[in-house]
Amino acid sequence: MDNKGFRRGSFQSSTSDEDMVEIAGGALDFSMTDDVPPLDREMVAGFSYNGGGMNGTRKMMDKMMDFLEEPLPGVGTYEDFNTIDWVREKSRDRDRHREITSKSKESTWALMHSVSDAFSGWLLMLLIGLLAGSLAGLIDISAHWMTDLKEGVCLTGFWFNHEHCCWTSQEMTFQDRDKCPEWRSWSQLITGKQEGGAFAYILNYFMYVLWALLLSLLAVLLVRGFAPYACGSGIPEIKTILSGFIIRGYLGKWTLVIKTITLVLAVSSGLSLGKEGPLVHVACCCGNILCHCFTKYRKNEAKRREVLSAAAAAGVSVAFGAPIGGVLFSLEEVSYYFPLKTLWRSFFAALVAAFTLRSINPFGNSRLVLFYVEFHTPWHLLELVPFILLGIFGGLWGAFFIRSNIAWCRRRKTTKLGKYPVVEVIVVTAITAVLAFPNEYTRMSTSELISELFNDCGLLDSSKLCDYVNDFNSTKGDDLPDRAAGRGVYTAMWQLALALILKVFINIFTFGMKVPSGLFIPSMAVGAIAGRLLGVGMEQLAYYHHDWAIFSSWCSQGADCITPGLYAMVGAAACLGGVTRMTVSLVVIIFELTGGLEYIVPLMAAAMTSKWVADAIGREGIYDAHIRLNGYPFLEAKEEFSHKTLAMDVMRPRRSDPSLTVLAQDSMAVEDVEAIINETTYSGYPVVVSRESQRLVGFVLRRDLIISIENARKKQDGIVSSSVIYFTDHSPPLPPSSPSMLKLRSILDLSPFTVTDQTPMEIVVDIFRKLGLRQCLVTHNGKLLGIITKKDVLKHIAQMANQDPDSILFN
Repeated sequence: MDNKGFRRGSFQSSTSDEDMVEIAGGALDFSMTDDVPPLDREMVAGFSYNGGGMNGTRKMMDKMMDFLEEPLPGVGTYEDFNTIDWVREKSRDRDRHREITSKSKESTWALMHSVSDAFSGWLLMLLIGLLAGSLAGLIDISAHWMTDLKEGVCLTGFWFNHEHCCWTSQEMTFQDRDKCPEWRSWSQLITGKQEGGAFAYILNYFMYVLWALLLSLLAVLLVRGFAPYACGSGIPEIKTILSGFIIRGYLGKWTLVIKTITLVLAVSSGLSLGKEGPLVHVACCCGNILCHCFTKYRKNEAKRREVLSAAAAAGVSVAFGAPIGGVLFSLEEVSYYFPLKTLWRSFFAALVAAFTLRSINPFGNSRLVLFYVEFHTPWHLLELVPFILLGIFGGLWGAFFIRSNIAWCRRRKTTKLGKYPVVEVIVVTAITAVLAFPNEYTRMSTSELISELFNDCGLLDSSKLCDYVNDFNSTKGDDLPDRAAGRGVYTAMWQLALALILKVFINIFTFGMKVPSGLFIPSMAVGAIAGRLLGVGMEQLAYYHHDWAIFSSWCSQGADCITPGLYAMVGAAACLGGVTRMTVSLVVIIFELTGGLEYIVPLMAAAMTSKWVADAIGREGIYDAHIRLNGYPFLEAKEEFSHKTLAMDVMRPRRSDPSLTVLAQDSMAVEDVEAIINETTYSGYPVVVSRESQRLVGFVLRRDLIISIENARKKQDGIVSSSVIYFTDHSPPLPPSSPSMLKLRSILDLSPFTVTDQTPMEIVVDIFRKLGLRQCLVTHNGKLLGIITKKDVLKHIAQMANQDPDSILFN
């Protein structure tokens, strides 16, 4: 997109660094020449040879000024959908820190400023933790209430959910502790009758579907009308932003407000989605907004991304009640640059967020999550076999889900389906609600389902999953022996099998719709159902065949051998690992959920098996797959580049292309530079001694050029279209009648990263990954040959992997 009308200030359009090949100038001469113009400092001697003598030169220099002695607003910033320059940002932060340190010795006020600057990062982490924990508590309470609202209402106060409504009831019995006269179903409220029947069932069914449609409709309308960036999980975009990409508004205040509201609505509607992934987005929005209160984070994109890494850790901390798992998740899954101080601050932010959520106590059980459980029976070595089987299932399902979901999302992007997001949400919600209501395990919220599946059955449990034939004579202490399954267990098994089939397929169509949708809880639900089914099967096998060789050595008759809830937990970890490809952070998160240190080995076995199986089918996790689907410029640090190509094979321009667009250091007028800016859309331009020599001087950003020239036209006397722009220390020799010159050396990057044309691309890719470069220049014996941008690298990697290079949309 060309920036026409430059002089009127219309330079807002997004640009890219690629294809700097438009301005013609003949083929480059790679040989050394003797007619190379002198460099900057060699021109000092040439000042006296001006037409007006030394006096003319002095007059002209009086007219000149370095317009950028003080930084101009906007210089050094980035346009939307562009990549930041990590090297420049870190350099600017070091310069700022040196200046503060040197001034701190001059006065007490400067010393106090230095101390406050040092502690501002910790204060920011405290504020992020407090805000993220408070919002998570608000979301949990609101979602719990609105989920119950689909089934009925509390007469003592409509703001109470079902559980809180019955807490204070004096007429509640232990057998029917889920029923109390204060809570009325919609059929009871509408008909005024207590007894059930077919009509009451149909009425409750209708109200359930109606509420689900209303909640999801409101969610998608709010997202579409006020904050389009509030949809989805947010983690693929967070990963891309943390790698240095700019997406304006994605972490803004409107996105925060709408995502918080619509997350409650979407979860409450009964759609097969979770709030854990979107909570990472919410926490990062909090971090980005609070960064604007601190100058060093507001003005430095690299420092801001350190804060966002810590905010992501706080988001997972409040999502799962797992502060350590949150820090490891940020390190393993989303962060691109994670220095040691960010590790400490991430831990502090996660700690504060978890403490804040614990103080709110949203579930009334003194826990941070709804499905906290504790197991007491140790596992046996032979149980590793079914645990590994669950890992294989998790890997197979993860690979199947990723391929199916990406295919559906690609179809959504490339067909008319994407033009009707509201209709899509309504249709998927209707199908989900109609199929979910008859089955109690799909009717309840996904978090409640996981809590039910993780539960270790006791004598007082009234769930159908705990309907065993009890033999009180064989009960020893608090431990219940393995028992024969009753009718309720067999009924629950059939219902869970149907729930598994529904969730396996409905998840494919739900994730990626235009509502906030997390994937952690739906994936864990699939694995938990499969694990509970396998666990109950193993339990009954051990009960009826305890004399088999595989059980006889460790499971005697009347012993408590198998814990089905443990199998559900291992299955949940396996399926979540198969989808996201997390390993260490996943095991720690599940460990923090259960509090059982002795179950780490089964979790590790299932998580690693799941990852190996899923990687054998496809290397990408769900978030990386969505990053590639959206064309974001993300260089995956975990992948190795093993192809034997050179920098000259990737650089632009190619042999048949026009020569590279460059700026001469001291021989171009303002109108010449403006013409180049208007005719091209590049993010920056190499500066050379002259177009004939092509000796590299530096690199200047397009945005800095535009802002500097426009400000000079407004505020500096004598700047006209014919004024010469120079990037050297000293002005070039010109006649005394020439208009004032414009010195722009302060916006010139004098040390752009360069490689030679024979540098292996393996090294170039590694440089881009580790330094976070936007572009590097290619030279031969000091002469500029071309440029390699991040987009060129990504396209080359895609081409080498037999993928579509045109899928890389941004730079």
